[in-house]
Amino acid sequence: MHRILIADPLDPAGLALLTASGAEVVTLAEADRPRLAEIAGDFDALVVRSATKVTAELLRAAAGRLAVVGRAGIGVDNVDVAAATELGILVVNAPTANLLSATEHTFALLLAVARRVPEADASTKAGGWDRKLTGVELQGKTLGVIGFGRIGQRVAARARAFEMKVVAHDPYLDPAAARRLEVEMLPLDDLLRRAHAVTIHTPLTEQTRNLLDAARLALLPRGALVINCGRGGVIDEAALLSALESGALGGAGLDVFAEEPPADRWLVRHPRVVATPHLGAQTREAQERTSTETAEMVLAALAGSFAIAAVNLPFRAGAGAAPGRLEPYMHLGETLGKMACLLLGAPLERLQVDAWGIEEAYRQPVSLAVLKGALTAFMDEGVNYVNAEHVAEGRGIEVVVVSHSVHAEHAQLLAASLAGGGRSVELGGTLVAGRDPRVVSFGGYRLEFRPQGRLLVLENRDVPGVVGKLGTLLGEARINIADIHLARRDGEEKALAVLRLDQPASEAVLARLRALPEVLSAHQVDLAR
Repeated sequence: MHRILIADPLDPAGLALLTASGAEVVTLAEADRPRLAEIAGDFDALVVRSATKVTAELLRAAAGRLAVVGRAGIGVDNVDVAAATELGILVVNAPTANLLSATEHTFALLLAVARRVPEADASTKAGGWDRKLTGVELQGKTLGVIGFGRIGQRVAARARAFEMKVVAHDPYLDPAAARRLEVEMLPLDDLLRRAHAVTIHTPLTEQTRNLLDAARLALLPRGALVINCGRGGVIDEAALLSALESGALGGAGLDVFAEEPPADRWLVRHPRVVATPHLGAQTREAQERTSTETAEMVLAALAGSFAIAAVNLPFRAGAGAAPGRLEPYMHLGETLGKMACLLLGAPLERLQVDAWGIEEAYRQPVSLAVLKGALTAFMDEGVNYVNAEHVAEGRGIEVVVVSHSVHAEHAQLLAASLAGGGRSVELGGTLVAGRDPRVVSFGGYRLEFRPQGRLLVLENRDVPGVVGKLGTLLGEARINIADIHLARRDGEEKALAVLRLDQPASEAVLARLRALPEVLSAHQVDLAR
C-alpha cells in the first residue's frame, strides 16, 4: 500500500481521491513540520502547495522510498527540480487546473482598469457620485498577448468576443499552430508599437525577467493598458511606475509582483493601478480542480503511468499520441535495452537506438526506455525515466538516437545497438497487434521470439546434430525447454538458437554447453527478474 504525505492544506476533493485509491494518506501535523525531511522518507509521495519548500536537503533525506512530489498548482518554484531529477524523484503538478480562472481574472483586471471600476467603487462608497470618471472601450482596440500558450490563447478567444483585434508574441509557438489559430504573430517590439493593451502570460526565466523594461514600455501607444496575471518580475516595476506617473500609460492591472507581498506599496497604491494579491487561481472551481488534478497525477505516477503532467520527465508524456499506446513501445524498448546489455557482459560505453516508422511523439520516450533498460541491467542503484539520462551522462555513456522513415520488412522497428569492452550486441524488435513485443533480428540473424522469461542464447556451427545434443544435455540437467527458435545467415557456417527454459541453467550446465565443439558461445538471460 502506498503512503502519501500531505504537507500543505489540500481541497477535500483531492484528499477524497487519494483515500479512495486505497493509499494511506497522512496530513503533516504542524508540530512535525521541523522533522519533515526525516518523516518524508517513510512515504512514497509528498504533496505540497506553495508554503512547503522541497529543498535538495529534504529530497536527499527522503530518497530511497520517496518516488513522487506533487505540487498542487502550476509553478514549482518551491521544489528543487534539479535535485529531484538527480535522485530519480518524479515531480508532478496541475498545469491545467487554473487555466480558466487565470483567463477570467485577466479580463477582470482589463475591464476594471479600462473602466476605472475600483476608483469609481471607492468614490461611491465614500459618499461621492463622480460621473466624470471616464474610461475606454475595448471594442476596436488591439490586444497584444505576450506568451501565447494555453492561457494566452484563451484570452485571445475572449478578446475576439469583445471585437478586439489580437496580435501575439511567442518565440516558442509553432508557426503552423499560429496560422490555425488565425492570430498574427509579431516580434515583441512590433507588438508593443501596435497594442492598445497588453496581457502577459509567460513564465519567469532569465530571458523574461524585466522583459518589459523602460525602453519597451516606451514603445506602447500613449494611454495603453498593461495587464499581468502571469509571473511577477516580467515587468520592470520601477519603469512601469515611471510610465504611469508620466501619463504615458493609461493604467495597469497587476495580480503578480516581483516580491510577494510587495515590501513597498508605491506601485500598488498608484491611482491608475488595479492590484490583487495573486488571485489568478483563487476560485472555488480552480481550487477543487487543482486538488483533484494533483491527486490524479500523483496516483498515476505511483502506478507507473506515462499519462502524467510531470515537470522533470524528459519527454512530454502522451504528447501528440494516445498515452495508452505508448506503454507497449516503452516496454519493448526497455526489454531490448536490458536484454542487449545482459548479453553484452561488459561495461556499457555506447548505445544507439534506431527507430523505423515509429510515430514522432513516441521516439524520445522509447529511446529513453532503451537506455533505462540497459542501465538497469548492470546497476544496483535506482534508475528510472527521470534520472536515466543524468546517470548515463555521469558514467560517460554515449547515447545516439537515429530516426528512419520506412523499414524494408516491418512497419515499425526499434533496434538497440550496444557496445563496450570491445564487444557489441544488436537487437531489433517490433510490436505484434500493437501490444505484443517480439525480437525479430539478433546481430544480423532473422528470427522471431517473445523477449520474456529465462532465455538461453547460443551461437553454434551450422552442422547436423546440434539441437539433439542441446536437448540431451539440458534433459540430463532436468531443464525443460519451453520453446526454441533457430536462425542462420546465408553464406555463413554459423547459426543462432534462442531457447526459453522453464528452469535456470546453472554455471556448470553452461560450462558443459560451451564445451561442446559445435557451440561457439552460450549466454543465459533472465528477463523475469
